[in-house]
Amino acid sequence: MKVLTQSPLVFKSISELMRRLEQPKPLHPLVGLINYDRVKINHEDAGRSFLINFYKISFKKDFKGQVKYGQGYYDFEEGGLAFLAPNQIVTMSHEENSYDGYALFFHPDLVRNYQLGKNIQQYGFFSYTVSEALFLSEKEKKVITGLFESIANELENNIDHFSQDVLVSQIELLLNYSNRFYNRQFITRKVVYNDLISKMDAYLSDRFDSGKSSLSGMPSVQEVSDHLRISPRYLTDMLKSLTGQSTQQHIHNRLIEKAKDILSTGNLSVAEIAYQLGFEHPQSFNKLFRQKTKTSPVEFRQSFNK
Repeated sequence: MKVLTQSPLVFKSISELMRRLEQPKPLHPLVGLINYDRVKINHEDAGRSFLINFYKISFKKDFKGQVKYGQGYYDFEEGGLAFLAPNQIVTMSHEENSYDGYALFFHPDLVRNYQLGKNIQQYGFFSYTVSEALFLSEKEKKVITGLFESIANELENNIDHFSQDVLVSQIELLLNYSNRFYNRQFITRKVVYNDLISKMDAYLSDRFDSGKSSLSGMPSVQEVSDHLRISPRYLTDMLKSLTGQSTQQHIHNRLIEKAKDILSTGNLSVAEIAYQLGFEHPQSFNKLFRQKTKTSPVEFRQSFNK
């Protein structure tokens, strides 16, 4: 019985989830909107994991405490937005906290035949971990509140031929504002992220200097992200916002700088350098080096002997 209690509850429809949360029947079969101040915790579900087959956007204006998502906790001390893609696990809180805000659920089928359905993977925050939630200023909270209220008003209308078009447009607008505010967060917390970049560079330097790459191969985006304890998508979005480069590009640039140091000061052959830096084939190293420097490793070395 203990194993069954710990098994996550799986919800394939919005209606099914609303019934479990003791909420009114959804006004649209593919969209559910919950006002948090009207939610009462079902003590039978406290600590229980939910696996939902749809998107969730959680907006809390003010909240003192933490909410568990998957294996981590999101601190909503100042309020903010958190995003979940389908088939992720949410754990119901044991705490009977009261707070203002909304939870929006929408099924993938709602956007499937729209451009948003094709582009939704571009909204990387659905792949962020809970520690990477979006913190909002008071002005931004007002904007997000207005968007949720617009969605609520549309859901109150009778469903007609335009209902889905309007709802999809409103959700897309909400996601676009979230993109804008995340970009602001990267900029306003630049000092914090610069420290993160320094930590990443130190890790890459150690990786290249210690000879670990000859055994483990080139450092991957996942490996670097795991070391920094952030999600790969968040790391890439942060780097692009601050430096214009992806994580892979940043790794390659650090690798090329290390290769230049070895070429200019050492006697290792190009093939030996390639293997030391984690390449399986020297040709791949030559190709990347030329791509980044517009010259070959041999030509670069020869320039120091003139």
